[in-house]
Amino acid sequence: MLESLRNKRILVFVAHPDDELLGVGATMHKLIHEYGCKVRAVILGEGITSRSDNRDTEKWSEELKIHRDNIESARSVIGYASVGVYDFPDNRFDTVALLDIIKVVEKEKMDFQPEVIFTHHLGDVNIDHQKTFEAVLTAIRPLKEENVHTLISFETPSGTEWRAATDPKHFIPNFFIEVSESNLQAKIKGMESYEFEKRKYPHPRSPEALKIQAQRWGIVAGKEFAEAFSIVRVIN
Repeated sequence: MLESLRNKRILVFVAHPDDELLGVGATMHKLIHEYGCKVRAVILGEGITSRSDNRDTEKWSEELKIHRDNIESARSVIGYASVGVYDFPDNRFDTVALLDIIKVVEKEKMDFQPEVIFTHHLGDVNIDHQKTFEAVLTAIRPLKEENVHTLISFETPSGTEWRAATDPKHFIPNFFIEVSESNLQAKIKGMESYEFEKRKYPHPRSPEALKIQAQRWGIVAGKEFAEAFSIVRVIN
């Protein structure tokens, strides 16, 4: 399966700045630098205003500017060819017509012409992650002219594992990509670029936790380090 991704055009759709690191940072570093993939990340939401009771972009204008700079720093660490950034309201995607998000996904897909898309797991506790998955799935309906043949979902630390234990929508990976220490360190370094998102251990977004997570999936796959995914659709 990994070899089938070689030299592919890949779009990564995420809800917030830092999700493109948390979910697939090490894997994208590997695919870009070792497998010749051209990868564009698309960040749909501004990612910070939910920390106020009401959305006020003026109040958060300085932080939003820093966030944009952090995105570019993270991009350069991983090696994304480009990053598209949008302004959907943080943790309020459910207040936006799903069609509006779908239109952005369709536009990005039309412009970049990917063969493969990675996005959030549908069962994440975060509403923005859920809506991102729904928009992506809708935008790549398997019609005759559809170019995207592979859709893969990923977990997002502090968004996936916090779902209730009794909930049936848990992340159950069926695809594991071995990553190296250097791939993993690129993910961690990129994550550390995000001034408002990085956390101290034992938070799931801390450097130590990200390494433990990669070790955990590595053990599951019989490797030292790995990232885990759920294949939603592959059309050959």
